[in-house]
Amino acid sequence: MRDPLPDHLPDDLAVRVATSPEESLDLAAAAEVVISGRLPDGLLEAAPDLRWVQAMSAGVDYLPLDDLAEHGVALTTASGVHAEPIGEQVLGYMTAFERGLHEAMHQQHRGVWERVGGGGELAGKTVGVVGLGAIGTRVAELARAYRMEVLGTKRDPTTAPDAVDEAFGPDGLGELLDRSDYLVLACPLTDETRGLIGRQELRRLGDDAVLVNIARGEVVDQDALVRSLQNHGIGGAGLDVFEEEPLPADSVLWDLSNVIVTPHNAGSTPRYAERLAGLFAENYESYREAGVDALANRAV
Repeated sequence: MRDPLPDHLPDDLAVRVATSPEESLDLAAAAEVVISGRLPDGLLEAAPDLRWVQAMSAGVDYLPLDDLAEHGVALTTASGVHAEPIGEQVLGYMTAFERGLHEAMHQQHRGVWERVGGGGELAGKTVGVVGLGAIGTRVAELARAYRMEVLGTKRDPTTAPDAVDEAFGPDGLGELLDRSDYLVLACPLTDETRGLIGRQELRRLGDDAVLVNIARGEVVDQDALVRSLQNHGIGGAGLDVFEEEPLPADSVLWDLSNVIVTPHNAGSTPRYAERLAGLFAENYESYREAGVDALANRAV
């Protein structure tokens, strides 16, 4: 596939592409800006002129944030690049549970013609979205198109998108849990969100509710989730992320009939490179004009 990045950047900008970690270190020695999915060991020390790292994902908890800050290097996320595919996949999970499609697929694999449960409608149901960034906003917009009631939490609820019917601050999570038929986790993994959904939170959701996690596995206490699913404390879960990835072959999550497991692919899209190139190019113009202080999506 042809790299779309050069088409979005000024002709006088030198773009070099590394094909190995070793070459990354060599090229970084003269680089002012780096675009990378992960930072090879020693890159920060090898790049004295480095000012800005553009991550290739919305979540950056796996990157050395403290080291970047110590070296005075700005880090920006790819927030927004994955919003459309993840939003559509979230609606896919919810539709599957509402219409009993996951049960029908089990029946198909068994070669059984038998009516299954479900058969409800998303219209009129309530979805609670934890984290109203680019992804959570797109989930809210698509849910509104299904005529669902949309609730959400955001650090500053006054900046919630128009697609949200009612927004709460972090202290409103309890009310969100009490009122949600579907709970969608779309928040970043931070010290505040690690283990955010545990035994007590799952109990507040209720036995008909469905949890959808497209954030990070560690946002949920996975052991508590397994127990709740086994005991039908909640109705089901659509899970794209897990505490350990790949999900171990002996995990009971594979065998639970009320779980949909996908291999951390909700953000996959054939338009990824194009969107990332556009996002970076727009940010690069800001960088040229005003330096790192003008960068959007900044995490460090």
